[in-house]
Amino acid sequence: MANKKHVVVGAGPAGLRAIETIRDYESDSSITLIGDEPAYSRMVIPYYLAGDIEERAVYTGDQDYFTNLNVNTKLGSRVTSIDAKAKSVTLDDGSTVEYDDLLIATGSSATRPPIPGADLPGVQNMWSVGDARAFLSRAKPNSEVAIIGAGFIGLIILDGLHGGHHKITFVELEDNILPRMIASGGAKVVESWMGRHGVETITGTSVTRIEASNGRLSLSLASGKSLQVDSVVVATGIKPNMDFAAGAGIKTGDGILVNNQMETNVAGIFAAGDVAEGPILNSQARAVHAIQPTAFEHGRVAGANMAGQKVTYAGSLGFNVIDAVGLQVASFGDWQNDADTTNVSSDITSIYRRLSWKGDAIVGAIMIGRATDIGALNDVGMVKGFIQAGTALGKWKDYINKNPLDLRKPYVACKVAEGLLKTTLTGKPAVSGGRRYRFPPIQPVTQKTPWHQVLVSEAPEKT
Repeated sequence: MANKKHVVVGAGPAGLRAIETIRDYESDSSITLIGDEPAYSRMVIPYYLAGDIEERAVYTGDQDYFTNLNVNTKLGSRVTSIDAKAKSVTLDDGSTVEYDDLLIATGSSATRPPIPGADLPGVQNMWSVGDARAFLSRAKPNSEVAIIGAGFIGLIILDGLHGGHHKITFVELEDNILPRMIASGGAKVVESWMGRHGVETITGTSVTRIEASNGRLSLSLASGKSLQVDSVVVATGIKPNMDFAAGAGIKTGDGILVNNQMETNVAGIFAAGDVAEGPILNSQARAVHAIQPTAFEHGRVAGANMAGQKVTYAGSLGFNVIDAVGLQVASFGDWQNDADTTNVSSDITSIYRRLSWKGDAIVGAIMIGRATDIGALNDVGMVKGFIQAGTALGKWKDYINKNPLDLRKPYVACKVAEGLLKTTLTGKPAVSGGRRYRFPPIQPVTQKTPWHQVLVSEAPEKT
């Protein structure tokens, strides 16, 4: 179709990746980007909170970037409805934009439980760059902060606030922190580590009321105890931004339901990222995987199909990785499968590993270890590779059961990396994007260390 009109709603990683991919295939089509926020990376907000980067480093797409990709931008605008029959979207100012195909990549928003006092000054979410800016403008150095919710979002926030030298206390409803990310044994290792680094965790209770008291905030807990702090951050969950799609006949579940081309049940309308409920790797089920790598994959597949390609998505791998004040915590795939597991745990050395097996293949894993342990960090990548490739390990399963801290030999022997290098999402490498280092004259520096030589100096035994 000559001069095809693509409309992308949402300037997050899924939307930008889709735009870049469309330009890999089409140079003359029309692309309009609509978003109520500027283009920025949510995952670097902790570095902004900690003072490690300036706010300008949070943003991922400036006008030069969009001009380079020949994109018409309507940032600061919000889509209020979709007319699938007329193939148009209506914006909050009453104007309309026509499309030949449409990508919904509107992401997600933070939720807030109905706690009395949750609307008081000093109580806020920490999901957007605006939230971070508001906190930094108000918070005093070395202040006391309560985080309601010790899940993935709460622990991501922890890294930024702890780096900003604030005293943090978590209040978590479940009996363990990170209840939907790691098993209870791993949670105990993380809690112990955080406690040794000045972070308090209160689990198995909830906040029943928040009140202002002498310039501070007082939290009443269901356990009968109370907590006095300077600020409260609510991190109890997120929800997909899909209300505006309700009248368009688009099917939804936990998110907007899409097939393995990232297309909805309405022809010509696609969805990607946090808002999409898409295919799961090695499964017939669908899920919302609200993580940035999945957003990138969704966006690339959707963009290719919007550009007329026939790309089928194998599905996303559910995984989460956080840094809990210097302790790396990761979980992958079906980590809750405890029928056949390999386990290592030491609170003294702050190591916890659980590999979940299906036959001789690793289908899920929990990996916890110090961020300074480069070997453990490499193992995280290798475990992810085992799961993504669906590698049948054969006799190497027995080797891992006996040597659970040595994954390098089976990884190399089974040629996992070689197999992964042959796979691409669309059948071709990405070309477009206009990505560049945006802060001259400062340049990134790579520091050479002896660790790489240690890791590669010993060849695995031949089999």
